[in-house]
Amino acid sequence: MSRNIVMPDGYTSVLTLRETEKAIKFAKDRFENHLAEALNLERVSAPMFVTKESGFNDNLNGVERPVEFDLLETGTWVQVVHSLAKWKRFALYKYGFEHGCGLYTDMNAIRRDEELDNIHSIYVDQWDWERVIKDEERTTEFLYDIVRRIIKALKKTETELLALFPKLKSTVCEEVFFIDTQTLADMYPGLTAKERENAITKEKKTVFISKIGGKLRNGEKHDGRAPDYDDWELNGDILVWNDVLGSAFEISSMGIRVNKESLLRQLEIAGCQDRAELTFHRMLLEDKLPLTIGGGIGQSRLCMLLLGKAHIGEVQSAVWPESMIEELSKHGINLL
Repeated sequence: MSRNIVMPDGYTSVLTLRETEKAIKFAKDRFENHLAEALNLERVSAPMFVTKESGFNDNLNGVERPVEFDLLETGTWVQVVHSLAKWKRFALYKYGFEHGCGLYTDMNAIRRDEELDNIHSIYVDQWDWERVIKDEERTTEFLYDIVRRIIKALKKTETELLALFPKLKSTVCEEVFFIDTQTLADMYPGLTAKERENAITKEKKTVFISKIGGKLRNGEKHDGRAPDYDDWELNGDILVWNDVLGSAFEISSMGIRVNKESLLRQLEIAGCQDRAELTFHRMLLEDKLPLTIGGGIGQSRLCMLLLGKAHIGEVQSAVWPESMIEELSKHGINLL
């Protein structure tokens, strides 16, 4: 049993299993419609796996092992995606999307090295989205505007869900508090990064923490971020306060994507200059790919929050250790 599992005192699911399944579908359907409308996005199909040579897979923090296998027909090795951060940008180019327009898709990933707890599963489901921008929109102000639109779409979804399931409680604060990682570290110098996130989100309820990936003045990173999709100066995480778990709850990682200059700078900082020879990176360095903003929004995470669930296994069907299933059941947490 993982020591990271939280067992809320007196927890009982507000919804039955069948009500939960109905609420999951309703929340997902409504949110993706509101998101598409807010950001002017079209739905597209997406791959579950990509070739290693393409450079399209997300390296996450650089240590997670992708699930990979060789194809019978060609012997080519492919990897199950970790996310579609880079593939989406290529798709905008391939499909001919213009400025102010974008795409979203259902992304399903396997992260074999994930440590299982209340909010982490080896199965990841999220809405991956990406939108074409202009060079003059590569600003903090534009980034913050997009964040506000996403939270507004979330609040609309919650309002509609509460009308259908009045037993649920409102949990989303529409007003967003913006802060960067260095300012946050200065506010709470004696706390770890996660403790800082909990402290600020408990106070402000809905928070966007920006500038993730680079080192703080003390030489540490607030959190890891791959060097070849987000611009570390123009990205961030959306956090909301989760009353059930009593902690900050990340629902989205997003940002304005690297341009040629920030890609080269971040690859050098990360010691990954060799990636510049991969297909995606070459296209970016040759100015073939559009400037974009994008992110991922966890589907199961969002459902956990809106349905007042204590464990991600209550809103997605996945694989869990038997000891974990038994222990969770004793505390009123019944997995799908």
